[in-house]
Amino acid sequence: MLLEVRNLCSHYGRIQALRNIDINVDAGELVSLVGANGAGKTTLLRALSGVQPHPGAEVMFDGEDIARVSSSGRVKKGLVQVPEGRQVFAPMTVEDNLLLGAFTRTGKEALETIEQMYERFPVLKEKRHDMAGNLSGGQQQMLAMARGLMTRPRILLLDEPSMGLAPLLVEEIFDIIRKLRETGTTIFMVEQNAFMALEIADRAYVLEAGEITLTGTGKELLGNDKVVEAYLGI
Repeated sequence: MLLEVRNLCSHYGRIQALRNIDINVDAGELVSLVGANGAGKTTLLRALSGVQPHPGAEVMFDGEDIARVSSSGRVKKGLVQVPEGRQVFAPMTVEDNLLLGAFTRTGKEALETIEQMYERFPVLKEKRHDMAGNLSGGQQQMLAMARGLMTRPRILLLDEPSMGLAPLLVEEIFDIIRKLRETGTTIFMVEQNAFMALEIADRAYVLEAGEITLTGTGKELLGNDKVVEAYLGI
């Protein structure tokens, strides 16, 4: 087991955003988390990344308790988040965005990895000298994912990778996620497009009002009447 979380709670002031969250992710798995807007999905990713406080929780990463490790320390250990809304550095070039993602690496390692990203995302190589803010939404999502991969993460946390994208681009992004999983990248993905998130997931969780209410394989949840009614629009 690569990531194991027990009794994770988090608050915004007096408002409890997450209650007694228990999740686990095995090495090589793609695990999806689905839920409605406001359910606490992004808050959970922020907590896993060390940005959102989660007092009293047990967060084990490859057998080590990282509950008190800083967000930058978690990145160095290999737990890396690709944020909601891409959040690329718009006034900087594509290549500079990628190099910023390699802050934990040596110069030589960063240059080697950037070439690997250009092989994986050819459009980024074509536009490596363009300003990131001039890319399309799909290209910015590819850049955000490539920037996260520059650290060679042990687990990649994806926050709403399809947000704001046209249907054809959503298919392209999910195809990239499938290929990442096939090459052994461990992924924990938060996604509002429940059908696609469950379709490619090894396992999945349903988050409602800050609590995990269902868990199972992606296929099991796709066939669950409650999930179908609430999230798949069928």
